[in-house]
Amino acid sequence: MFGIKKKKYILALDIGTSSTRAVLYNSNQKVLCYNQKEYKLYYPHPGWVEQNADEMWNSIYSCTKELIAENKIDVTEISAIGITNQRETTIIWDEKTGIPIHKAIVWQDSRTYNTCLELRKSKYLKIITNKTGLLPDPYFSSTKIMWLLDKYDADRKRSNNGELLFGTVDTWILWKLTNGKQHCTDYSNASRTMIFDINKQEWSKELLDYFNIPKKILPKVKATSYVYGKTTKELFGEEITIASIIGDQQSALFGQRCFYSGTVKNTYGTGGFMLMNTGNKIVKSNHGLLSTIAWRINGKTTYALEGSVFVSGAVIQWLRDELGIIDSTKQSEFYANKVPDNNGVYFIPAFAGLGAPHWDGEAKGAILGLTRGSNKNHIIRAAIESMAYQTRDVLNAMVVDSNIDLNKIHVDGGASENNLLMQFQADILDTDIFRPTNKETTALGAALLAGLETGFYSNKKVFVDDFEGETFVPIMKNNQRAKLYKGWLNAIAKIKID
Repeated sequence: MFGIKKKKYILALDIGTSSTRAVLYNSNQKVLCYNQKEYKLYYPHPGWVEQNADEMWNSIYSCTKELIAENKIDVTEISAIGITNQRETTIIWDEKTGIPIHKAIVWQDSRTYNTCLELRKSKYLKIITNKTGLLPDPYFSSTKIMWLLDKYDADRKRSNNGELLFGTVDTWILWKLTNGKQHCTDYSNASRTMIFDINKQEWSKELLDYFNIPKKILPKVKATSYVYGKTTKELFGEEITIASIIGDQQSALFGQRCFYSGTVKNTYGTGGFMLMNTGNKIVKSNHGLLSTIAWRINGKTTYALEGSVFVSGAVIQWLRDELGIIDSTKQSEFYANKVPDNNGVYFIPAFAGLGAPHWDGEAKGAILGLTRGSNKNHIIRAAIESMAYQTRDVLNAMVVDSNIDLNKIHVDGGASENNLLMQFQADILDTDIFRPTNKETTALGAALLAGLETGFYSNKKVFVDDFEGETFVPIMKNNQRAKLYKGWLNAIAKIKID
C-alpha cells in the first residue's frame, strides 16, 4: 500500500470517442481541476469510422501535461492514475516502432457488417453468445482485428512472430505511458472484444481460431484495480503509478456507486449505454442485451447486463455540425422548449444502424411525421426525445431479462445536463431519474478504482457517504405516455430493414 498521508491527488485519464479528459481528484472525490481536448473522427467510406491513434495519444498526453503545468501540480503528490476509455475501438501496431498499421477502427464502424450477418446465421452465433455474452456485430473488436490482419498480415506471419500488437484504447495508452513496457488490458475491456470467454475469464482458443487471430498479438488481462506499472519519468517529470483500467461504461457504473446487484446507470454520451449490476451472476438476455464483465477487484468478478444505443448525444452534434440548425449543443434545449411537444415528429438517429434491443445494422436514420406545421424546433425536440425513447427500448428489455422492477436510474454524460431531456426521460419511463452533482462519473469511476488499489481511498463506503444530486420525478399522464411511445414504435417499424 502507498502512504495515504503523503499523497494529495488521484488523476483520471478519460479517452472518449470525440474528446479526451484529464481530471484531478482530491481525497474527498472532489474535482480539483480538469482539462479537455477534442480530436478528429475520420469517415473514409460510408459506415466507416476511424481515428488516428497517435492523435489520440497526443491529445491525452498534452491534455495531462497542460493540466499539471497550468495548475502547478506537484507530480510527486499524485497517488495514481486511473485509465478509462472508449471500448471496442481497435488498434494494431508494430511492436518495435510503435507505429499503427492503420488508423484505429472505432466502435461505431460498420465495415464488417456482412461478416457479422453471416455469423448470425451460422452455428457460431450460439457459441459466441454463450462464451462472450455478446451478439455478432461490427461494434465489437474481433471482426475489426480480422479485417486489419487480412489487409496487412494476410498470412499472419508478423502476428505469429510477435511483431504486431493488438489493443483496445486502454492498452494503447498504457503502452505509450510505459514506453512499451506494459501490454495489458483489464477484464472489462477484454469482455468487449468478442474473443474473451467471460465464463472462464480467458481468451477463447476456439474463437481465436475461428477469426484467425494469433494469441501472440493479444494483451495480458489483469484485474481492474491493479498496479499496471509506472509512467516513464520523461513524460511528466516524475514516474506516476498506473493503478486502474476500466472501460468507460463500466467505469460510469462504478462512479455512480452502482455497487450492488440490481442498481442501474444510463450514460448519454456519443452513444447511450445502460448497465445493470448483476453481481456475481451472468444474466443471459433473450431480448438483445449483452452480458459483460463490469469489473474484477480483489479476485472477485462483477457482471453487468448492458444495452447499447449507437447514437445518443451524437444526434445533437449532428444537428449542429451537419444540419446546421443550432450553433451549439446547449442551444438544443432552448429551441426545443419553444414548442410544447413534438407535433407528431419522430427522429430515428440510426446513423450507424440500431443497437439494443433491435440490432439492425442496416437501418438508416430518418425524420418521420413531418407536416407543413413542422419547424426546426419540432425536429430539435424530436432529436432530444429520441435519446429517451431509445433508453426505454433498452430498459423494457432489461426489466424482463433481469426480472427486476426499477424505481430509479442514475444518469450521466454530457446530454444529461439537458433538463428537458431528463424530465422527458423520467416521464416516458415512469421512473425517477437521479442526476449526480458531479456528472463526470466515467472519470470518477477510474479514479475511485485507482484510489482503492493504492490505499488513497480506504473503502467503498466513503464513496456512498458523499453522493449528492438532483432527482427528476415523472409527471406525465399514463395515456399520454402510452400514446407517445406507440408513435415511437411505429416510427421504428417503418425504418427497420427486414
